[in-house]
Amino acid sequence: MRPLGIPTFKDRVVQAAVLIILEPIFEADFEECSHGFRPGRSAHQALKQIRQNLEEGLTAIYDADLQGYFDSIPHGKLMACVKMRVVDRSVLGLIKMWLEAPIVEEKAGKKMPPTRNDKGTPQGGVISPLLANIYLHWFDKTFHRTTGPAEWAKARLVRYADDFVVMARYQSATLKGWIENKLEGWLGLVINREKTRTLQLRSEGEVLNFLGYSFRYEQDLKGRRKKYLSFFPSAKAMEKEREKIRELTGKERCFMPAKKVIEDLNKHLRGWANYYRIGYCRREFRKINHLVFQRVIKHLKRRSQRGYRRNHGMTDYEYVKKLGLVPL
Repeated sequence: MRPLGIPTFKDRVVQAAVLIILEPIFEADFEECSHGFRPGRSAHQALKQIRQNLEEGLTAIYDADLQGYFDSIPHGKLMACVKMRVVDRSVLGLIKMWLEAPIVEEKAGKKMPPTRNDKGTPQGGVISPLLANIYLHWFDKTFHRTTGPAEWAKARLVRYADDFVVMARYQSATLKGWIENKLEGWLGLVINREKTRTLQLRSEGEVLNFLGYSFRYEQDLKGRRKKYLSFFPSAKAMEKEREKIRELTGKERCFMPAKKVIEDLNKHLRGWANYYRIGYCRREFRKINHLVFQRVIKHLKRRSQRGYRRNHGMTDYEYVKKLGLVPL
């Protein structure tokens, strides 16, 4: 569970107006390695960059995890980053007020006394993604300076918001120390040591999980010794999708017409498949299709005391497909 800070309606309107003005200013500065919450950029671009880096031999990876990034950004340092490009005092005052706005929570149906934070930018705010990118931009910029790892270690950084990986041919203690020193010492963030790890992806059994995908080298199916790079929906993403399918075909939806249930399923599955279309996903798509088919048949059987009866000479699969289910 992550705490969300939802601004009031008036604040959302003003934050959107400020975002329209500030975004092009900071976009001119942002590095190419940053892909999250930026116009014209997407998670797919970050994933394709990782794939390209791996194919070029950068298989030694520092997979970082920042603990509560949005909630741990120091206000003073963040405002200093904003002031480097913004001098309008009224805009700076607005941003400072949003950062320090009191938070009202409810517990057991009762409103708790308002609290204030001295750090963090609330997740849920319109301008929060831009502020989060502004702060980590200085890590990106320092990384790509002539004195940074991009030069002396020939390493590459791929970042999507607070999720990032550093990729090189060899992972040295110097590179790891540089990254952790900049994040914890210079930026004042906290690295989650339990989830952060270094790996050599070509090693047996090593898997890189990033943005819902798993990257892994697998044995060629033709029996040759050569391995190929495979990337597909991660185990965590698959389990989350199974839970969503069970929810869309659960007992509480028995009252709904079968065509409406299938329509909702199709809408959800199209979006899921659209995100996972760039990998080697045939095996995972087959598993999802099988589960969807089973869940739809189960839904049909419990909708009536008499159970469901398909047309004579028609298989279950043909009947479900006739109702409109579109397989992945």
